[in-house]
Amino acid sequence: MNAMGVRWTVEQVLALAPDDASRQAGSALGAAGPWSDTGRGEGAVWGRCRGGGGRSYETVVDTTGPAYACACPSRKFPCKHALGLLLLQASDGTAVPGTAVPDGTPPEWAGPWLAKRRGEAGSPARPAGTGVPGPSGATADPEAARRRAERRAARITAGALELEQRLADLMRGGLAAAEQAGYGLWEETAARMVDAQAPGLAGRVRELGAIPGSGPGWPVRLLEECALTHLLDRAWLTADLLPPALAATVRTRVGLTAPADGVPVRDHWLVLAQYDTADARLTTRRVWLYGATSGRTALVLSFGAAGRPPGLALPVGALLDGELTPYAGAGRLRAEPGEHFVPVDGRVSPPPGGSVGEALDAYGRVLSEDPWLDSWPVTLSQVVPARAEYGWQLADADGREALPLTPAAQNRPGLWRLVALSGGAPVTVFGECGHRGFTPLAAWSPEAPAETVPLI
Repeated sequence: MNAMGVRWTVEQVLALAPDDASRQAGSALGAAGPWSDTGRGEGAVWGRCRGGGGRSYETVVDTTGPAYACACPSRKFPCKHALGLLLLQASDGTAVPGTAVPDGTPPEWAGPWLAKRRGEAGSPARPAGTGVPGPSGATADPEAARRRAERRAARITAGALELEQRLADLMRGGLAAAEQAGYGLWEETAARMVDAQAPGLAGRVRELGAIPGSGPGWPVRLLEECALTHLLDRAWLTADLLPPALAATVRTRVGLTAPADGVPVRDHWLVLAQYDTADARLTTRRVWLYGATSGRTALVLSFGAAGRPPGLALPVGALLDGELTPYAGAGRLRAEPGEHFVPVDGRVSPPPGGSVGEALDAYGRVLSEDPWLDSWPVTLSQVVPARAEYGWQLADADGREALPLTPAAQNRPGLWRLVALSGGAPVTVFGECGHRGFTPLAAWSPEAPAETVPLI
């Protein structure tokens, strides 16, 4: 959060956890059940968390630091209660905004600690009450923040070197040994990457572990993914020699978060698609938007912890007036919406499209800036869904080129909506084009070009 109290995202909160055990324990406390007397205001959030034996722990977080205080005996900063409180606020308001963490004034057990902390930091202090709930965390000190960043970078570097050794051992032993070794060794390596605070590397390791024995051709796929993981390792270890945009992409790929620091873009944004992906710890919502004036395609991400749906929900086909600020990295696709993002009346045509060949060229060009990119947003115009011997594909109306659908897209109900919308005639389709094929997300027919048909 900034000094004005803007919420952390779930992703940013989980990145604060000192280790994987704290991350899991905090996620379990990211729901309203164990909490009471919660509130937020003036750059702080507080609440009481019910523990074992009838005890409750008073927890307060100064989000301008951040810094943490909790009555629990944990020596970790932040403790699981502070993480749970921040996760509760990050995902609060899915149904009724502010129901779990309402606006308010710090209670007497939180006010003195906040006043003392901000008095020491040279910030305006609040009126003091009585009682301090526990030890504080780090202060809002730029030098301390720099040292923390250096320590995390050192841990990631150690993790990258360890992963390089793991890949080298795999190559020396032969890919066939990967199937015999099973998934356990990969999961152990992934856990080591989590401990190194490199969740991006951990995710890639888990993907590697799922490939052996996954079907015909798995050794080739494993070798390809090992090469990409090795490339990411080496890029991190030599990041100071990379161009700034590529270095920013590498930092993002290993799991470091960065603020949205691009030039804000104000526009009327058409909601192209929205869908969720989930794992055991996190639900990620992806929302694709298209700027009617800027011609820009943007991706907005939101997160939900511990099985809770993300707070952001935008209806596909809606037109919204608002401002998006891009994040750093290749392509600058990801963006952060501003405070005011409101529906407006108007008719917007689909994004301008191209042929299958042009879509493949676009994906190829961006791979030179981000070799780890799984897919790229493209719009195909004048394409026809057709059944081939290996599955469904989208073919140019003139029949020159075709793009296969991804295996996941072959089994979704949206495929039949696309087939019905086309009826054998050319349509316009927006989706994600990648090395696994094309995933259709939205479509428009020539008869109703202003009506966005969701396909997922």
